[in-house]
Amino acid sequence: MKNNPYYTYPQFMRRFFSERIQKISVNPGFSCPNRDGKISRGGCTFCNNQSFSPEYCLHGTSSITAQIQQGKQFFAHKPNYQKFIVYFQSYSNTYAPIERLEQCYNEALSVEGVVRLAIGTRPDCVSQEVLELLAELSKKHFILLELGVESTHDKTLQAINRGHDFACSVDAIQRAHRMGILTAAHLILGLPLESREQILESADKMAHLPIDMIKLHQLQIIKNTPMAVQYQNNPDSIPLFSYPQYIDLCIDFMERLRPTICIERFVSQSPAQWRIAPNWQLKNYEFVHKLEKRIKERGAFQGRLFQI
Repeated sequence: MKNNPYYTYPQFMRRFFSERIQKISVNPGFSCPNRDGKISRGGCTFCNNQSFSPEYCLHGTSSITAQIQQGKQFFAHKPNYQKFIVYFQSYSNTYAPIERLEQCYNEALSVEGVVRLAIGTRPDCVSQEVLELLAELSKKHFILLELGVESTHDKTLQAINRGHDFACSVDAIQRAHRMGILTAAHLILGLPLESREQILESADKMAHLPIDMIKLHQLQIIKNTPMAVQYQNNPDSIPLFSYPQYIDLCIDFMERLRPTICIERFVSQSPAQWRIAPNWQLKNYEFVHKLEKRIKERGAFQGRLFQI
């Protein structure tokens, strides 16, 4: 971490690239097993993909190449970016026949300037066949597997209709690690039924798994989701953090993490037109500024409370 109190995403990326890299999201048009009936219907209670997907890839009807080119145009005002990460973001991006997955990944990597793939998916959609494909691609390209763990507590996972348990996440992470695949874990802090103590238990559990990166964000109530209905019917059933409360929670979480885990983010804000609550009136960079100020005030640093 050098002089930083936590292991940042730019530090992590400098291990692999000397230039700045821009992330471009794509949607290959896949689904999820808790949407299409394989294990459930309706998806996760908190999820509305429209709330975090760029307009050009909302419906997954354009080719991967066309979406990347549109993404390049969207970021054309940032001339310092010459290389790109293609982020397979919407839904579960290993949930398709292996031939289709291979075609999509190779198409993305064939576009000029693309140097990395980040593949977002569910832990129960990571077969050995998928891992073998990613491991093979990793021999020539930077590949990051991003797993939606969301919570380490089975009661929570059941309540949000996740469709898998935490043991499934542990298994997927360990198998990916054994195959030499860089792996990130996503967690949502503040899900219904979870106390502050349980959230910090999640930090301890994740600290001892072989992940390379973690992405945190606060629970948001998003329009057109089952959780939005629950919140509107009974707001007290889903307590939400104020931003000062969430900042201190993030610091407590960070101090329990293994120092070698990159923290890509602490916060994510869905567009205002989709977000019901919370409304912090803060842009992401403003939140990070306040977070880092509070870290300094507390004398905190990543790994302070980590126990081997």
